[in-house]
Amino acid sequence: MIRVEHLTKVFDDKVVLEDITCTFEKGKTNLIIGQSGSGKTVLLKSIVGLIEPTEGDVYYGDVNFTRLSFTEKKDIRKKIGMLFQGAALFDSATVEENVMFPLHMFTDMSDEEKRERANFCLKRVNVVNANHLYPAEISGGMKKRVALARAIVLNPDYLFCDEPNSGLDPQTSILIDQLIKEITEEFQTVTIVNTHDMNSVMGIGEKILFIHEGRKVWEGNNKEILSSDNEILNKFVFANQMAMELKKARGNK
Repeated sequence: MIRVEHLTKVFDDKVVLEDITCTFEKGKTNLIIGQSGSGKTVLLKSIVGLIEPTEGDVYYGDVNFTRLSFTEKKDIRKKIGMLFQGAALFDSATVEENVMFPLHMFTDMSDEEKRERANFCLKRVNVVNANHLYPAEISGGMKKRVALARAIVLNPDYLFCDEPNSGLDPQTSILIDQLIKEITEEFQTVTIVNTHDMNSVMGIGEKILFIHEGRKVWEGNNKEILSSDNEILNKFVFANQMAMELKKARGNK
């Protein structure tokens, strides 16, 4: 479990996050949702340790991650997998080399062991016969799957996904969501997904944290979200549904 307690982040004189307290559970897909500029990306980066909070604490299990030294944080970072918004693959490396990269950085495996582990993870995300291709030679959906394979190659305890469906068509987005959910259950990771995609919210949102103007204003799951009487949340859901319908209508022309 990851626990966030009274987390606040101030940039200059602007309060971006204010007194956020929440938990993210093991073996579930935990989603952070909110409008652009709501603070959800800052929250995700604060949890990972890319941003230092102004106040508050982040616990990984019973360990107060916020209070650890830079060297002490390395031990936990080795247990973290990251799926970035733009996949963030190395253009000059092959698919196989991209997935093997964390193994070079953090393990003493032999080259054969690294290759076997990389191939296992590629097969797990349904990427076959693409090991020696470069990122420029594969589709956007396949890039995300390769990035997901790289994120799980170290068998992490924690998996962070930043807008995993950004730039993908609806069908591919559903496949990526399903992979994230399956991997979360299979490896029992603490998975946190930062998204504004309502299809993801309704499809895999087992626990949802809604951030508005830097504050937590609603918490629940995808079965509860449509029956919520939270006015701010309802406006967000309605606006996103309208945007999806408009996008779908334009695509059918």
